[in-house]
Amino acid sequence: MTLTLTVSDEVRDLAPGFTHLAVEAHGLVNGPSNEDSSALLDDAVRRLTDRLGGRAPHEDPHLAAWRAVYSAFGAKPSRTRNSAEALAKRALSDGGLPRINLLVDLYNAVSVAHLIPVGGEDTDRIAGGMRLVRATGDEPFATAAGGEPVVEHPEPGEVVWHDDEGVTCRRWNWRQGVRTRLTEESVNAVFLLERLAPMTSAELDAAGAELAESLEKLSPGARITVHPAR
Repeated sequence: MTLTLTVSDEVRDLAPGFTHLAVEAHGLVNGPSNEDSSALLDDAVRRLTDRLGGRAPHEDPHLAAWRAVYSAFGAKPSRTRNSAEALAKRALSDGGLPRINLLVDLYNAVSVAHLIPVGGEDTDRIAGGMRLVRATGDEPFATAAGGEPVVEHPEPGEVVWHDDEGVTCRRWNWRQGVRTRLTEESVNAVFLLERLAPMTSAELDAAGAELAESLEKLSPGARITVHPAR
């Protein structure tokens, strides 16, 4: 894999059953959301509704496990929901899922359908490798507030993904930074699918395979590799 992804021992101790699967893609074609990506999102909402059977998203066993892990590092899961729960909650609301761009729509659809946190990063904007660690609190996190760029810092002990320039995603998979997010100009990317028990390895693999298939349909000439879960 061109990009190195590592998980610190501190994070492994916090969530011993955690694994992540990476889908690496080069030569992608992105652009504005269209009818096809919108149809994927609509289908994902239908699958989510069938899966939950009237339950709230946080009652799903996998999302309940994420809530427990968030609490373990000091986050309040009802206020800062993991990305899969936040998307699922939005999917079931009157406003529905947002349409961002083709690549983001694709991975959001997989996240909602499988109730698994999925993130996408522009590998051309990542500095060095990516590491999942417990923050010191000094790391910079480039984000936006009120339409203006701002730099925040994580709480000490917070679980974050970061590279050589700073935090790329806060509270594990809660909020992505603006620096490495996928834009309509992105052509190279890595997608991270993150699993805790009781989600099985087979379920994680199925979600990764679905994302890879969607990417291949979107960008037939792209080089796409599904890296085994670690």
